[in-house]
Amino acid sequence: MATKRDYYEILGVDRNVNDEDLKKAYKKVALKYHPDRNPGDKEAEEKFKEAAEAYDVLRDPKKREMYDRFGHEGINNMGGGAYSAGGMDLNDIFSMFGDILGGRGGFGGFGGFSGFGGFGGGQRGQRVYKGADLRVRIRLTLEEIATGITKKIKVKKQVECPDCHGSGAADGAKPETCSHCHGSGVVTKTQQSMFGMMQVQQECPVCHGQGTVIKNKCKHCAGQGTVQGEEVVEINIPAGVADGMVVNCPGKGNAAPHNGIAGDIQVIIAETPNDTFIRSEQDLIYNLLISVDQAILGDTVEVPLINGHKARIKIDPGTQPGKVLRLRGKGLPAVSGYGYGVGDIVVKISVYIPEKVSQAEKQAIESVKDSPNFKPTESLRKKIFEKYKNLYD
Repeated sequence: MATKRDYYEILGVDRNVNDEDLKKAYKKVALKYHPDRNPGDKEAEEKFKEAAEAYDVLRDPKKREMYDRFGHEGINNMGGGAYSAGGMDLNDIFSMFGDILGGRGGFGGFGGFSGFGGFGGGQRGQRVYKGADLRVRIRLTLEEIATGITKKIKVKKQVECPDCHGSGAADGAKPETCSHCHGSGVVTKTQQSMFGMMQVQQECPVCHGQGTVIKNKCKHCAGQGTVQGEEVVEINIPAGVADGMVVNCPGKGNAAPHNGIAGDIQVIIAETPNDTFIRSEQDLIYNLLISVDQAILGDTVEVPLINGHKARIKIDPGTQPGKVLRLRGKGLPAVSGYGYGVGDIVVKISVYIPEKVSQAEKQAIESVKDSPNFKPTESLRKKIFEKYKNLYD
């Protein structure tokens, strides 16, 4: 598989480019490689698609942030199917960026030039509707994030009309071919453009790009093929997700008019704070409080794991407050494309100093306080100083 080029490089901009300059850069590249200026040139067509893909990602703040952090793999794991499947097609480009390129929707693109590659000699396929996307927020515990989970949620959305089964036609009637555009979904007009007189393809005003018309409309949905309803949706959340991350669930959003393509559900992850661990990306931080005698004499203690089990760790004699131990591979897994492997449980040790002592305890401490082993050395002072100095460098 060929390696994809950097999106900023494709558009000839730096990584700090603002929205206005980004749009100008895209338009410049798109006009240079536009299929109607380069008829039959497959290489130019691919560069035209490549520029559209780059602009589609960089104009979106969330996609851009994910691309800046994780590159192309990060975009693929956001549910960017068009990117992972080999790029955008020309219908998508003119539908999305017709305003920039000078055309209308997906019906002719840049001035609607005839002979546009991919539309079959200036003709386009009948319009296929896409349902609107939905956004929902799902709260997850750290334990659920560690393993991944399937959640069932009830959502209010557009669903297929139960009377006409999405067709929009009443009593089993069939849509009829539009007599105005003869089923093509578009009409052709001639108009002046910057390149002279050009044939422009526009959406048919009668069938609105469908190529067919419904004369006997379903009364339940008024011919749309969808109605408002509720549906229980099963959402698969992969292990390792983080707060604010978006998981895309294709085809589970609003139903589309006239048996089109259903939209997606974009699930926003909300992470519930944990009483035991503090999360740091894939690592889990556990604060272990030990007694003075454990710090001096050493001990073996148990620490919790995210799966509910426990692990035994050794506290060496003379352990200092602030010492860090690691349980390798006991943290959180990485979501594909966002990290590597499995994180650790990071055990940070604190030593409990009693706030009150009895007379007998005080006498015991007094008896050893002048012992050389209870006096910090200069080398230890320097070691601690360097340790805390590095925290602020």
